[in-house]
Amino acid sequence: MEKAFKNQIKTNYPFLGNGKLLLAVSGGVDSVVLAHLCHRAKLEFSIAHCNFNLRGDESDEDESFVVDLADSLEVEVFTQSFDTLSYAEENGISVQMAARDLRYQWFEELCASLHFDYILTGHHANDNLETFLINLVRGTGPEGLTGIKRENKKVIRPILDFTRDEIESFARENHFKWREDSSNHSDKYMRNRIRHQIVPVLQELNPQLLESFARTQSHLRESMDLVEDYISLLYPKIVEKSTYGYQLDIEFLKKVPNPRQVLYQLLKSFGFTEWNDVYELLNAQSGKMVYSEDFRLIRDRDKLLLTERKKPSGEKEYHLEESENYVMIPNLGTLHICEVEKMAAFSKNCIYVPKQKLQYPLTVRKWKKGDYFYPFGMNGKKKLSRFFKDEKFSLPEKENTWLLFSGEDLVWVINHRADNRFAVEDKETQILRISTNVPC
Repeated sequence: MEKAFKNQIKTNYPFLGNGKLLLAVSGGVDSVVLAHLCHRAKLEFSIAHCNFNLRGDESDEDESFVVDLADSLEVEVFTQSFDTLSYAEENGISVQMAARDLRYQWFEELCASLHFDYILTGHHANDNLETFLINLVRGTGPEGLTGIKRENKKVIRPILDFTRDEIESFARENHFKWREDSSNHSDKYMRNRIRHQIVPVLQELNPQLLESFARTQSHLRESMDLVEDYISLLYPKIVEKSTYGYQLDIEFLKKVPNPRQVLYQLLKSFGFTEWNDVYELLNAQSGKMVYSEDFRLIRDRDKLLLTERKKPSGEKEYHLEESENYVMIPNLGTLHICEVEKMAAFSKNCIYVPKQKLQYPLTVRKWKKGDYFYPFGMNGKKKLSRFFKDEKFSLPEKENTWLLFSGEDLVWVINHRADNRFAVEDKETQILRISTNVPC
């Protein structure tokens, strides 16, 4: 196994030879063997151990064992203690997921502060099969069937091709010591039930199960590479960056083969789970929405708009006193106001108003139901909701449009339309220019 490992490093991970590595070592046989293999391959590494405090004294004994292992290999060791149960309860997740989150968060912190190049873990071929079966039972897309990635950003899994039997045999042949996690014998967790009850039956049916599985996953990964290449070609024809996120061309989507799968591939990283609802947006009425935890997808005429979800909070107002000549507005810029001798040409981001008609303090806020104004160049008043509809504003555009008020009267739909009531007449002698991002 040592020779095969060195060949693996030379062939697939030559960059590890010059890297500063952080090894995740639990004390179990797989991570212990990884530590010894890296030591024999003369790689530069340190060890990181997480004490999740889930098994009482046994957890502390694991930590002591890893510290002793690092001392015997003459490498640096980092240990961290976690209140895993509290973290799981606070975040509403399983203990296993909590441990995973805490572990990788800490690894990333170590990498950032101490400049480690890569994180190495001891995942092996049996872990890969078990993960595949877990995903299969829970339901997954094609990616969930391709198994554990050999490389995932900074995380490298250099013994993923070795089986548990190979790893344990190598450990016994070399008289390595390791720790046995008592929880691995309990069928309380799904992974253990699959390991103890399902995999042995499959291996009875096919003694070469792991080899067959590796070939199948290789075919799946090749198929996924083909899908990703296809999506890369379609992406610029379907997706366009917009001011508030992304927009997808519905008509083009409908014309491509298997639009449901194309839509899934384009949006899979945004956390959507109700994929039937997402697909039905292609034929839904304008204004229909589907939500994920952090994003929303909106049907808007001939587009699907992908935007971040706004966190619930009170809508902030900004005020401008008569003595002030500017106010900074998030996602808009700076609103400037100053007195001028005469008007210049009007533009999208500039209006002119009579000074004596303004009632201070001026207020800048977002649209509320019932707001109306008298659009410049038109007779009569108009509700903002109707103005938005006539001007074909999308929902994100409406939500991000700022309004300037004098008292209760709307002066300017900022960067869009001024109010007729504040038009400058010939007799006016004091004229104010109000503009966005154009200093006085």
